[in-house]
Amino acid sequence: MRKFLTALIVIPLGLILMVFAVANRHFVTVSFDPFVSNDPSLSVTLPLFLLLIVVAALGVFAGGCAVWFGQRHWRRAARRHDADARAARGELADLRAQAAATKPESQRLPVPSGTGLYGPVGRDKQRATL
Repeated sequence: MRKFLTALIVIPLGLILMVFAVANRHFVTVSFDPFVSNDPSLSVTLPLFLLLIVVAALGVFAGGCAVWFGQRHWRRAARRHDADARAARGELADLRAQAAATKPESQRLPVPSGTGLYGPVGRDKQRATL
């Protein structure tokens, strides 16, 4: 199902991107020199579709970085809580081991003489003779 949904989104998006690339094949010059507009020293000439795809990819990357840096508080809190939980589990295991070491062998209550587990010796719960 997941592959089907991925294909349902990726295939039409790829087709739209290919049509966009064929329709915008002309070259544009991008200048990175704000002072000299006639003959810029820092300029690149490339197809318009490639420029737009690169700018979109850079925007996605910048947005991902911004979100990742914005969530650092939550990741730090999750690491801290995980460490606390591990420490608590270790402490619980130590306490259980101490309790098991100090616990007497038998915790059974003494049975009054002449009576069994279910009442008088030789009878079950329904008072039938065994």
